[in-house]
Amino acid sequence: MTNHAIYPSLKDKVVFITGGASGIGAVMVEAFCRQQAKVIFIDILPDVAQKLCEKVTSSCNNPPEFALLDATDIDALQAFIANIPQRYKQLDILINNVANDMRHSPLEVTQQAWRDCLSVNLDATFFASQAAIKIMRGNHKGNIINISSINVLIGPRQMPGYVAAKSALNGLSKSLANQYGEYGIRVNSILPGWVTTDKQLSLWLSPEAEREWQKSVALKGRLESYHIANMALFLAADDSAMITGQQFVVDAGRT
Repeated sequence: MTNHAIYPSLKDKVVFITGGASGIGAVMVEAFCRQQAKVIFIDILPDVAQKLCEKVTSSCNNPPEFALLDATDIDALQAFIANIPQRYKQLDILINNVANDMRHSPLEVTQQAWRDCLSVNLDATFFASQAAIKIMRGNHKGNIINISSINVLIGPRQMPGYVAAKSALNGLSKSLANQYGEYGIRVNSILPGWVTTDKQLSLWLSPEAEREWQKSVALKGRLESYHIANMALFLAADDSAMITGQQFVVDAGRT
């Protein structure tokens, strides 16, 4: 992507992104750095994260900060977030991106597998938001963007845990938006369609599956990570100042 909008209100904003080393998260890290925001991201893939940091530094001379951290380690996650203002004086934007679209049979999934699915896809979002709101509430401003999925609208097979977690995430976004709007905190969710990340292409998005996807969408062509990042930039910027508690579908017209 060579052409992109510039949002002056994002300059110097402190942005924290979970699961930022690859896929949609990596493109969002790069997109916010391009806006001259101060970006911190966590992931469990240090080698991939380091390559991303090098790429971003060479392309926009505004390096992000990476920390090796598992978002399902709630104590470590919340401690890390609580420490951000000590280094950057504030936390303006939280993007809850970390996820795992694991497949499992509804009749065979174990209790532990179910809990593991909810842990990464829902719990991490709630507890990151909890820690961030404690900071944002004191500043009387803040912005939380939760990455959901159109799977909550279409209910695909073999993904009951993921669909349940992402559905709950949408309700969580609405609830937090209503409760903390009086503190100037906005909370919205983005529901991407089938984005052609490296992971999806290697595991699920076969040529046959992609042909079927193209039959179901209004806009032909691949849905890329930057399409999701562009929506995140808009929701994070002051241009969307009176938007909260909403769900934004970016799926080329699939739903």
